[in-house]
Amino acid sequence: MLAVPGCGERDCTECTSDTPQLCARGHHSGIGQDGFNALYGTIDVRGAVHVPGGVTPLQAAVATDAVLTAYHAITRRAEVKKHQTVFLFGLGGLGFNALQVVCKAIGARVIVSDIRQERLDAAAQLGVPLEDIVPVGKSVQEFVAEKRLTIDTTLDFVGERQTFEDAQHIGETFLPDLSLDLYAGSADLGNSFNSVRIAGKMVCVGTLSPNNIMHMKLGVRKRLSIIFSYGGQREDLEGLLELMARKIIMPQVEEGHLRDFPRWLQDLCDGKVRARVALTPN
Repeated sequence: MLAVPGCGERDCTECTSDTPQLCARGHHSGIGQDGFNALYGTIDVRGAVHVPGGVTPLQAAVATDAVLTAYHAITRRAEVKKHQTVFLFGLGGLGFNALQVVCKAIGARVIVSDIRQERLDAAAQLGVPLEDIVPVGKSVQEFVAEKRLTIDTTLDFVGERQTFEDAQHIGETFLPDLSLDLYAGSADLGNSFNSVRIAGKMVCVGTLSPNNIMHMKLGVRKRLSIIFSYGGQREDLEGLLELMARKIIMPQVEEGHLRDFPRWLQDLCDGKVRARVALTPN
């Protein structure tokens, strides 16, 4: 079930602009409307999506949010391609699904960073080479500089001030002072450009910090595209469910009982929930 399918009316700016997930008119199933801790709920038929064989109810439940949001951000907003290199901040409930979309569904190279070693270990088990995993405690900017990586797109599923700073400054070590290099006719100018992705993309999904700082001069010099992403659309959900049916994307989900909702909520606040939890009625 797609929580916000949009109203579909011809005079709706959001629905006619290919952003139905932002529609304020349509029915919001479980987002902004009460009643979805009940055994049954009323939904808009526009949000009903067929779940293919091989996808469990628990997986389908998290697909509509945790996988959908990541999939939409990567395929529609970032438009990540197979030949590109992506830097992914955060391997939580959304980020780990994003990792699977990038490296398994698309086949792009992904550099990953997280503050929890167990999440980095999970990335390694998924197939991310150890040389593409930033060690816990290691400066992201130093890691990229030391390995002279060219980053096409950053995917921030954290949204802290530090991750936003790192996303802007990745590769800045190799960014030439254009005026000086051109004036001096530097022989190293070409090498400098090869070491950093000018006109790259920063895709923001995480919102842990309500306010972050944009360095205007840096953004202008590098001609960065800063892209925000929210939710997803029916076509996205149908596409990712097919990938899940083919076992290309396997979301991490724990099963719990609805009666234990207060305990799960506390575990979430305490950081004990690994990825996502699907609560089922008794």
